[in-house]
Amino acid sequence: MKLEGWGRYPRIEGQTLWPTTISDIQGMLDRPLIPRGYGRSYGDSALAPITLETRHCQHLLTFDEDSGLLHCQAGTSLSDILAVFVPRGWFLPVTPGTRFVSVGGAIASDVHGKNHHLDGCFSNCLERIELLLADGSRVLCSHSERTELFRATCGGMGLTGVILTATLRLKRIASAHIDQTTHKAANLDEALELFERHHASTYSVAWIDCLAQGAALGRSLLMLGEHSPEGNLQLPKKAALSIPIDMPSLLLNRYSMQAFNSLYYNRVRQAESRQRVSYESFFYPLDGIHHWNRLYGQEGFIQYQFVLPREAGRDGLHAILQRIAASRRGSFLAVLKAFGPGNNNLLSFPIEGYTLALDFKMEPNLLPLLDELDAMVLDHGGRLYLTKDARMSSTTFKRSYPNWQQFQSVRASVGALGRFASLQSRRLGLDE
Repeated sequence: MKLEGWGRYPRIEGQTLWPTTISDIQGMLDRPLIPRGYGRSYGDSALAPITLETRHCQHLLTFDEDSGLLHCQAGTSLSDILAVFVPRGWFLPVTPGTRFVSVGGAIASDVHGKNHHLDGCFSNCLERIELLLADGSRVLCSHSERTELFRATCGGMGLTGVILTATLRLKRIASAHIDQTTHKAANLDEALELFERHHASTYSVAWIDCLAQGAALGRSLLMLGEHSPEGNLQLPKKAALSIPIDMPSLLLNRYSMQAFNSLYYNRVRQAESRQRVSYESFFYPLDGIHHWNRLYGQEGFIQYQFVLPREAGRDGLHAILQRIAASRRGSFLAVLKAFGPGNNNLLSFPIEGYTLALDFKMEPNLLPLLDELDAMVLDHGGRLYLTKDARMSSTTFKRSYPNWQQFQSVRASVGALGRFASLQSRRLGLDE
């Protein structure tokens, strides 16, 4: 069947395996493959000639109401966890920008959220994981048991084995609502100052107008959030919108993007405004539009996400935003977040500083521009997010992820080299 990531670039023909039990999975390890959850990684990290689809292994196993410890199969989606536990007063300690990802995928990407500056990555809320190795054996690993394997698996893009189950800690909440404060920043400098001033806020994220230039370069809307002490734990069901077909690529051009960005920025009239919103609209605004990736047309798009260290963030972001604005290849979705200290997982993405994610429509001459941006990111000591990557070179990867050789050593020690492999791992020189 045809396989693609959420960005719909690249596309391949591949075979899919659909196990429903652990025994099924063990019987399928006689060939090279890559585990795949809900297909929400953007590029080719979950693409391979053979993919092991884990969505049918999605049972909630046990839950401790006193500690908030949830034990579940790795194919369980974050959406399912939220649907069951938010009405009971529990929430995910760390969540990415979509709830339609599997627990296994969240671990493999070591996803981060709007609270990384305080709470770190998804691996921080893990008690332990159960991993199926290439030889069919099952092992437990955690922050204190088989630590090297745990550090390689969290953020390891599915290249150490098949994650079978996970035990994670949920956090208590009093309602299903978020008290949101929106700050309007006239440019990038103001936005970064607001991030610093509101470092203690639990959640923070900024939308950036990446087409603005001159004195308005990086003008932004910064959204801060706190779990509300008031409101219901149940949310009314809303009918989701859906994009039924691929939109004509010509609809997305610099003129339509400039018009949208101007309207979006100017819809907020006050320097500061407050409102109470549902957790769904705060954390997952795009989940309310099914198949929103079709907006970019048949050729798809590339989401380009990088992080720069704090000391280089201001200058680096200025330079990169200026280059993007000059290229006139803007993005509707340009999201800036602050990162706290990185962790010791071998391929985990965050480092202390700022991360910017942008969507670029796939079109001629885009890839040379991204190569330019790669060089700028490297020059400022940054790196790209593997979960969003679809085209980074092996050289760029190895220069920016200094623990890649240690990662390979751990993979070799458990027989994973060449056994769990993706288009991405081969492109990056990890399974040549």
